Amino acid sequence: MTAAQQPMASPLRAFHVMTKPIGPICNLDCQYCFYLEKEKLFPSNENFKMSDEVLETYVRQYIEGQNVPEVSFAWQGGEPTLLGVKFFRKVVALQRKHAGGKRIANAIQTNGTLLDDEWCEFLRAEKFLVGLSIDGPARLHNTYRVDKKGDDTYDEVLRGLRLLKKHNVEFNTLTVVNRANARHPLEVYRFLRDIGSGFLQFIPLVERLPDAEATKLGLDLALPPRVDEEDHRRMPVTDWSVEPKQYGEFLSTIFDEWVKRDVGKTFVQIFDVTLGNWMGGAHAGGLCVFSEKCGTALAMEHNGDVYSCDHYVYPHYKLGNILNRSLGEMVSSEFQHAFGEAKADTLPRYCRECEVRHLCHGECPKHRFIRTPDGEPGLNYLCRAYKRFFNHSAPAMQRMVELLRAGRAPAEIMRREA
Repeated sequence: MTAAQQPMASPLRAFHVMTKPIGPICNLDCQYCFYLEKEKLFPSNENFKMSDEVLETYVRQYIEGQNVPEVSFAWQGGEPTLLGVKFFRKVVALQRKHAGGKRIANAIQTNGTLLDDEWCEFLRAEKFLVGLSIDGPARLHNTYRVDKKGDDTYDEVLRGLRLLKKHNVEFNTLTVVNRANARHPLEVYRFLRDIGSGFLQFIPLVERLPDAEATKLGLDLALPPRVDEEDHRRMPVTDWSVEPKQYGEFLSTIFDEWVKRDVGKTFVQIFDVTLGNWMGGAHAGGLCVFSEKCGTALAMEHNGDVYSCDHYVYPHYKLGNILNRSLGEMVSSEFQHAFGEAKADTLPRYCRECEVRHLCHGECPKHRFIRTPDGEPGLNYLCRAYKRFFNHSAPAMQRMVELLRAGRAPAEIMRREA
């Protein structure tokens, strides 16, 4: 019996895999990208394209391994559209072959520069949700998002956006909040809203200069901090990383405009998740960084290697390869369980006693590399930002909770805030 034929373990609760079918290969060279350098972790002769064997094994295991009615696939890179429409037609065919009565959903994250009519016709026909990376209007987007020649990419991204709209492809936008665009919150928000993005994701950019382990691996950015390795906490952030005060003001300023005019019309992921946590949501609306524990959002590379998390694609966090170990076995392994539990177990006292802990839960462990005011290690670099935003938005969030519990729409808050 081959690895591809081995039976799966009993289905588990839902888990998520960020799939990298072309690894870190991309047609752009965004200056802040943390994933491009992952190419150095693979042999120089590596073929960065998922093989048919890995693809079918993954599709089958991912569907069979979850005891849920709908299975959601997420395709990312690098730039997954480099594989062409033909590869994703194969993906859809395999999903239908192995669906077993379950509904299948697909999302693809793209920089948009390679989209054309054929791509958009396919995405529309197969109901893919497209996440389009765009950092704001041209002068802000082009600050860091450039191509291999160092040229601006804004015009090509907008061309892709127009094609998505032309073909009525469902899309949302993903904006990396960096030190440049964080200075202009309303300009960024209004731009995204006005280009037709109905769902906005803001991703804070936090990367550190290389530590000893990164240097040993030939990488230019520090690895995530580990509880047992104090040296990992000492490296300064890059000069494109957003500053905590900036990010707190960025979110709070946008929230003030949103709560007065856009509730129920424009959806901002962090606002939705925050409201869910105020309602007592156990899993922060599916956003792992604000969940109490983690460990069910894994990453898989083009060759079938599976890692604990998309931000932990490093040798220490490799769980195995799907050609010789099932996804179900890896996600339920002792190592992965301990990885997920550590998010709560390693919170410093300052966090455990924080008034907004129920909203934040210490955010992503990747960002826990500064010290608390009393000197305890493990505080999140963005702590100041989240304290600012969660406390600032609390009165309005609580009013929306009251509306929801009364069976009314949260959008009614705009009558009071106007």
